[in-house]
Amino acid sequence: MKHYKTLADLHKDNGWAAPENPMISLIGCLSSCTLGDREFTVDAYAIAFKKLKSGVIMYGRTPYDHTDGSMYFMKPRQIIEMRGLEFEDASFMIYIHEDYLNGHPLHTIMQQYGFFEYEVNEALHLSPREEATIWELRDKIETEYNTNQDEYSREIILGHIASILLYAQRFYKRQFINRTELSGKTVTKFNTALQQYIKDGGLQDKGLPSVNYMATQLHLSPRYLTDLLKQETGKTALELIHLSLISEAKNLLRSADQGVAEIAYMLGFENSSYFTRLFKKQTGMKPLEFRKGGQLN
Repeated sequence: MKHYKTLADLHKDNGWAAPENPMISLIGCLSSCTLGDREFTVDAYAIAFKKLKSGVIMYGRTPYDHTDGSMYFMKPRQIIEMRGLEFEDASFMIYIHEDYLNGHPLHTIMQQYGFFEYEVNEALHLSPREEATIWELRDKIETEYNTNQDEYSREIILGHIASILLYAQRFYKRQFINRTELSGKTVTKFNTALQQYIKDGGLQDKGLPSVNYMATQLHLSPRYLTDLLKQETGKTALELIHLSLISEAKNLLRSADQGVAEIAYMLGFENSSYFTRLFKKQTGMKPLEFRKGGQLN
């Protein structure tokens, strides 16, 4: 597997023309085109739009689905594998070397967008109108990219990239809503999986369930699951796990004879102090205060 530190080397090995700027590159298939097989990592973010006719893209070892009109986002040094790709109609890729962002607000903002952590099978599927918006911004980047670059070029290009990311965030929220309508509430499936974990003795055998474990049960990436639940409930996956455990803890504190430490162990906590801190954070009082009949805030 090849790792690329520069975009120039990435372009050279793939037979693409040298980038106009060593820190950012645009690759486009404006009609049907084919790319050879390859597996690589690169010190760059990637934003891509594709209409894939055939072949397989693997990102993080997860196969990319073939739905037309989709976007995906990749972070630096993530393994990308391509096999037998043939694109249908217009597609593009934008590579932004991480050093291009140094000293710019987008350096921090980029890391806050959850979709760079999504698996590729959780791509953003665009409506025709959304697709037109993304292409308009891409064309503006291309115009600036191919113009004699000056002291304003970087700010203008990164401004358009920031707009693409903002629109992607908006479109993902629309997709979350549509997904809920089509497949039912994710939070219901999440709670069902969590209760099954508790029923099967997972708390005693394995401890607290992790977000990664819950995501696996629902066949989602951890970040996608958290963002989807946040959209549905206003709470993250970890917060929902904690709420469920505290609900069970309140029942045990009022109905069982075990001490706080034993209840904490029954609920999968490694020590009672962590359980006590979490219980107080959620309820406003310590477990013993609640057991003695204290009123919740």
